Amino acid sequence: MAGGLAGHSVGRRLMTMVPLLLVLLLVLILFGAGFAMEVLWWVALAVLVLWLVGFVARPKGSSGRWYRW
Repeated sequence: MAGGLAGHSVGRRLMTMVPLLLVLLLVLILFGAGFAMEVLWWVALAVLVLWLVGFVARPKGSSGRWYRW
């Protein structure tokens, strides 16, 4: 009988830990996504600045496009 009670205790503890682990996993995913979005905003801002600088500082006498695509 003692083995059955110990198994019940482990199952109960596992049932209380699963939601906690799921919440922690969700927090880690959202934190990672938030960090990635923050980095992507900075990358987008840097690309925009480089594009604007290239647009303003284009070479004289060219066709007007400073990039080669």
